[in-house]
Amino acid sequence: MFLCVALNPALDVTYTVAGVRWHAGNRVTSVAQRAGGKATNVARILHALGHEAVVTGFRAGDTGDLIARDLAAAGVAEAFLPLRGESRRTLAVVDTAAGDATGFWEPGPPVPAERWAAFLGHYRGLLTGASVAVLSGSVPPGLPDDAYGVLVRAARDAAVPVIVDADGPALTGAAAAGPDIVKPNADELRAATGRDDLPAGAADLLAKGAGAVVVSRGAEGILAATPGRTWTARPPARLAGNPTGAGDACVAALAVGVATAADWPDRLRMAVSLSASAVLRPLAGEVDLDAYPGLLDSVVVQEV
Repeated sequence: MFLCVALNPALDVTYTVAGVRWHAGNRVTSVAQRAGGKATNVARILHALGHEAVVTGFRAGDTGDLIARDLAAAGVAEAFLPLRGESRRTLAVVDTAAGDATGFWEPGPPVPAERWAAFLGHYRGLLTGASVAVLSGSVPPGLPDDAYGVLVRAARDAAVPVIVDADGPALTGAAAAGPDIVKPNADELRAATGRDDLPAGAADLLAKGAGAVVVSRGAEGILAATPGRTWTARPPARLAGNPTGAGDACVAALAVGVATAADWPDRLRMAVSLSASAVLRPLAGEVDLDAYPGLLDSVVVQEV
């Protein structure tokens, strides 16, 4: 079982428009909403690949109820703890003319200290049945900066491999706790380390304690660094579509790679091709399983 931790899940709302006119009115051609947030998207993709995944974290109010019902309808198991307030929403505006998307993310409800303590006990219980833990997404208000670090250490105590996809203090705090993999994007790595050079930034996170650093670079693919070895992996061509969930597909692939003990080049081929197949789908948390095998065969992996 893959345990996907969504401390700050969201109801994802996607607007599709035939070209955005900023500072002006825009007519939306279609609207979709579904349970989202990074870890929730990871769980959806793992489920689509045929794996058992459980989402845990906090949910609040009517929006939280919508999130839980949508996951149940999709066949994805959830083990959220209730919280006062209202779960957040995210808005992605997909511009079909540009083949790109713009996102707006709400902060989410604050988590009191007593609910955090309750969650830690709940999380430790779920770890007993987990093959890999995925900590992915933003940390809600009220939690300490090292919240992910606490969760990483609990996973390590339970001998469960752990992957972290976060930014800011959550990323650096998690790296210091010794996760198996951290997966920032290029901008998040630069912000966390203050380095423009991605290999140097990855080396900084390795020095802090991360077992491996995988940096997603959009259409350029990914950079992966482990102690002593570094690879790049890239798709054969830039794909037009909605890149919002591509990073989550990358994390799902890495989780499968960890669970199956795949070697790094195979993990990276899976990560790039699954990310590319996510771009081809209109909503985050989906992958094009028909396109995936062909993309897998065309990924170029090089050791640098």
